[in-house]
Amino acid sequence: MLRPAATQLLKNGESTYSLVIAVAKRAREITDEAYANKERLDEKTVKMAVEQLSNGEYKIIKASKVSVGAVVTVAKVAVSDALYGFDKQYSYLVPEELGDKVVPGIRVLVPFGKGNRKTVGFVLSVEKEDAEKLKPIDSVIEDKPLVNDEMLRLILWLSEYTMCTMFEAYRTVVPSGFSVSVAERYRLSNMEKELCDLTDEEKELYSRLSELSEKDFSDAIDELKLSQSGKKLIASLVDKGILEEENVLKRKVGDETVKLYSLTSEWEQDNVKLTKKQKQVVDFLEEAGSASAKEICYYSAVTQSIIANLVKKGVLCESEVETLRSVDVSTDDTLRLEDITLSKEQQRAYDGLVKLADSGKPAGALLYGVTGSGKTQVFIKLIEHTLKMGKTAIMLLPEISLTPQMVGKFRSLFGDTVAVIHSNLSVGQRADEFKRLRSGEAKIAIGTRSAVFAPLSDIGLIIMDEEGEHSYKSDRAPRYHARDVAIRRSGNHNCLLLMASATPSLESYYYAKTGRYSLFELDKRYAQGGLPQVVTVDMQEEEDAGGNGIISTSLYNAIRETLDKKEQVILLYNRRGFSARLSCMECRHIPECPNCSIPLTYHKANGRLMCHYCGYSASAKTPCNSCGCEEFRTVGIGTQKVEDTLTELFPDAKILRMDADTTSSRYAFEKSFKAFGNGEYDIMLGTQMIAKGLDFSKVTLVGVVSLDKALYAGDFRSYERTFSLITQVVGRSGRGDKKGYAYIQTYTPEHYVLELGSKQDYKSFYNEEISLRKTLLYPPFCDICVVYAQCTSEKTAREGAELFKTKLSEFIKKNDLKLPLRILGPSACTVGKIGGKYRYRVILKCKNTQAMRNVLSQVIKLVGREYSKENQKLTIFADMNGDIS
Repeated sequence: MLRPAATQLLKNGESTYSLVIAVAKRAREITDEAYANKERLDEKTVKMAVEQLSNGEYKIIKASKVSVGAVVTVAKVAVSDALYGFDKQYSYLVPEELGDKVVPGIRVLVPFGKGNRKTVGFVLSVEKEDAEKLKPIDSVIEDKPLVNDEMLRLILWLSEYTMCTMFEAYRTVVPSGFSVSVAERYRLSNMEKELCDLTDEEKELYSRLSELSEKDFSDAIDELKLSQSGKKLIASLVDKGILEEENVLKRKVGDETVKLYSLTSEWEQDNVKLTKKQKQVVDFLEEAGSASAKEICYYSAVTQSIIANLVKKGVLCESEVETLRSVDVSTDDTLRLEDITLSKEQQRAYDGLVKLADSGKPAGALLYGVTGSGKTQVFIKLIEHTLKMGKTAIMLLPEISLTPQMVGKFRSLFGDTVAVIHSNLSVGQRADEFKRLRSGEAKIAIGTRSAVFAPLSDIGLIIMDEEGEHSYKSDRAPRYHARDVAIRRSGNHNCLLLMASATPSLESYYYAKTGRYSLFELDKRYAQGGLPQVVTVDMQEEEDAGGNGIISTSLYNAIRETLDKKEQVILLYNRRGFSARLSCMECRHIPECPNCSIPLTYHKANGRLMCHYCGYSASAKTPCNSCGCEEFRTVGIGTQKVEDTLTELFPDAKILRMDADTTSSRYAFEKSFKAFGNGEYDIMLGTQMIAKGLDFSKVTLVGVVSLDKALYAGDFRSYERTFSLITQVVGRSGRGDKKGYAYIQTYTPEHYVLELGSKQDYKSFYNEEISLRKTLLYPPFCDICVVYAQCTSEKTAREGAELFKTKLSEFIKKNDLKLPLRILGPSACTVGKIGGKYRYRVILKCKNTQAMRNVLSQVIKLVGREYSKENQKLTIFADMNGDIS
């Protein structure tokens, strides 16, 4: 067969890839000439081909003859299938016919591993090297790279900084709509076969496959691939020329196209007679040039049949043209840039920020401003200035829920120069917004965490709104924080990074106070609006007085009064579902997820028990698996139960529930917020997604149903997050011209976090917390890296964590490294099992330097390779400055 014969020459080191192709090609010609009925290339045929080529009989190939040791073009490739322990720059030979197409950033198809399985990779660099026994690149996937040089450097930095594979970093930067998969397809060779050297098993399979239809043939191959013996059979038939193998690339989502019609160049010469309707179409296209059928029918007042007849007559021709999928956004025609005026306080901040932006150097700034102080107006003016300077801008938001309002405002002001990036868009929409940004059609990228990778050129401004929110940190590889990426891109583009919040992270405020960032402050609400009046409700006293435990008497009266005045209410309860769990009436057993070590949450709406970690669900009517009892009682509450209580208390009120269960559809946020803003609902009840950034002028009351659980969570950031949640949700009240009120229900009303949060006194909270962090050595006075070991075997997970700690200590001692480091653990994680995998962790207090990351990376790879040898599926990875879970 052609391929094995050619490949064998290369493996023997007798020639370069280009000559092998030539030899194989000539060998096929000899075979066709002398052995018309013979499919496989025997040794004699190959030698004859080599001889003829060496004698110069086929000069077109002679220039390709290169001896081993000569300089050839080699591509360094990051491969998608490489595990972290084996991730490196793999060298591949660049065939001459692909020479100009293989450039840094381009995706290629390469043979990988012992079986030479075709795998997607991307090129890191192209170099000239001495020839070795390298595998050649199979093909190039696209005409041009999807990433430019800056993005390619960013991918490599992201891989090193977050300790993930290079391809994991690439997949994060490039939207999933561009991803491709490789499908192996097989077919019987259409030439006559020699079956004498087939085994009985191979002959039987060949006979069976020969009689199958195309679909049944494909199904039979798929079934064979399920077993090792089946895979060997297929490989043997491929080697013997009975089966031909083909690799087919499939993109996750294709380009959207539209059919356009235009006039043919020769139609007038043909003296075609036109009807009145047909003449209308011709007149329209003579002016428009080309148009879709829909546009032609609309503007020419004709039907589709008229267009079809004109195509038949040769008057019109058709062409397929790519069109970009649009993102529907509600805009406000009344908004104008010239109508936005800044207060004196805002103007001072704006002037200072413009000075930094125009310096031509990378700069970091923190804009601290109380809720409702008008930070968005400053953003708008800064982006307007950036565009006037001929540069582009990125605007980051922490929650998808904030995106519709902000995008609507910015689209109203800046038009189609605004592109949107977030996970609620379809795969195709995200890919097309990426195209608009890369081409320069869009100049402003607005979106959640991943928008920090927007493929813009000449960035002049990056804004991080609500910078302190933990949703900016990814909990999946690559485990990056958008702030760190933004800092990196600020350095790449010499631009301003502006972080802004009423509750900035303690680390950022500390860096601003110590001079690493410039600090700007807005202490007053925009348009002289005052902060809400806050009332703290002691729920223990409420229970003692016989209250229902969900809505206190004080909060009930406040809601009633607000509704009577035709004003709106926002209520926060940060747990979805109906109740926290069910408990057996007989034995008090609490149903747990079989895959995760947590109780299942009861959802009344669908009558199921659900795991919010892995997605497992079961009927709530399932008998107790401990005693068989079929009766349960609910324990704890969720948003669904709060909604039921509100419906009973306020039967005339229209209630909008906002949580992960009600906002899963694509435009749920935009539709819901628009309806609430239009006054279609009286009460909005939701989880933390409604706590930040929303601006509704009719909301004069905010209620926090409960937040004690968040206050006592097991993470050192729990106080910071609870303070932020209180401050932000309270700040949603009284943003119009009416006085705002807020009620906070708690069992610990004396706690300083609640007290300071209700006053929105960030600076006092900062002083308390920073002192505690310094004493206990927590960020910003160190970095915290958690190394996780996960496996379906608890013993392996525990031993993996222990081995990491041992190897880390040995590595540091052996290399005499003087790194600031404290090692805690290993110990089981707070949630000891998720998705069927047991979890152990080692906590490191360290400094996030390249030297530290290099040590961690080497030890993690070492442990990963150690367990891969034993064929145990241990997953080990590091998460720098993430949650301690």
